[in-house]
Amino acid sequence: MYSIIRHIEPVVERRARNSKAILLTGPRQVGKSTLFKHLFSSANQVTFDDDLMLAQAAEDVGLFLMNNPCPLMIDEVQKCPSIFNRLKIVLDNTDKLSNFYLTGSQKLQLMENVSDSLAGRISIVELEGLSLREINGVNFNRHFVPTEDYLGEREKHLKKYGADIWATIHRGSYPELYANPEREWIDYYQSYVKTYLERDVNKLIKAKNHLTFVRFMTAVAARTGQIINYANIASELDVSEVTVKEWISILEKSGIVYILKPYTASVLNRAVKTPKLYFRDTGLCCYLTRWLTPETLKNGAMAGAMFETFVINEILKSYSNEGLDYDFDVYYYNGKDKKKKDENGKTVELEGEIDLIIQENGILYPIEIKMSTMPKASMASEFDVLDGIPDKKRGMGAIICLLDRKLYLRENLVALPLEYL
Repeated sequence: MYSIIRHIEPVVERRARNSKAILLTGPRQVGKSTLFKHLFSSANQVTFDDDLMLAQAAEDVGLFLMNNPCPLMIDEVQKCPSIFNRLKIVLDNTDKLSNFYLTGSQKLQLMENVSDSLAGRISIVELEGLSLREINGVNFNRHFVPTEDYLGEREKHLKKYGADIWATIHRGSYPELYANPEREWIDYYQSYVKTYLERDVNKLIKAKNHLTFVRFMTAVAARTGQIINYANIASELDVSEVTVKEWISILEKSGIVYILKPYTASVLNRAVKTPKLYFRDTGLCCYLTRWLTPETLKNGAMAGAMFETFVINEILKSYSNEGLDYDFDVYYYNGKDKKKKDENGKTVELEGEIDLIIQENGILYPIEIKMSTMPKASMASEFDVLDGIPDKKRGMGAIICLLDRKLYLRENLVALPLEYL
């Protein structure tokens, strides 16, 4: 049943219309095949989750394509690597557009095959879990950046998101949990871990046993919103640091986590150069770390990290739903580049962090994320470390918080409730 309007629909329709083939990537259960079936209902449809179809394609790709002519939708296409070379031949010998609609959740395998066989021949779009805008039916689809122009446009579509945002943070962003509100939270995530993570992701990770895989997933989930300490995780699991790096890379390319790069301009010589890790879905993260109700999460030790994870993901979704690649637009900063004189006149270094830096058109927009309902300008005291970056300007800064209205704290600093994301 298709019941939730996805903001990426116009992007997918446009790319499919203007390309010979389109590939929709994203984690399991975010609605890739549902979206394609909704938009391209007249296309032939097969899924390589069907072992019979997979066996037919693997045995004789040419015969498979004869029996399933274009336009053809193939779900979980990465399961049959041999098909990519044949698709390349088909696409090279036609001028027709909209031949193949491909989906796949294992981005690691997909990108290797696409890069080898279909580079320049296929449009790639990434679908993520539901955004707050989609969940609440907000008809606004511009990526978040705290400019006066964005805020003015966003205010035309403001909608209160309900009294308790923690219920949404805890429930997560998988469409089935909203299309079917009666679905029990713990049943869904328990099934998700067993059906998809243990089958698909662990197949790539190749942990030595089931318990090691579960411990690894839990260890990573417990560190959402933190700078990655590979050695610490390796010690906890009794595996090598190299192994942990490989496993986290697989989680990233499977759409389970996002790795946020540090902002390391040359003048910031005291900046930390290790990335931060964020789980893509806060519901899954809550399940793995055993925060079993919104109330316990809200009052628990991980509340701040989970709130930050949620906000970061909402900002990233605002980019991807507009069809934009955000990997070179978002960063964080942590370092000791700020200095001041102590009471004895001695220069001391101050350690500070900026949760998110959005870079756009040569302007840096610093973002702080706080659970507070009483934001203060002092929460943004680290923002001025960006003032000395050559060829860059510092734009409006923002504190994303639990305030119930927009509030300017300084001329270049605004506190924003979640409704502005």
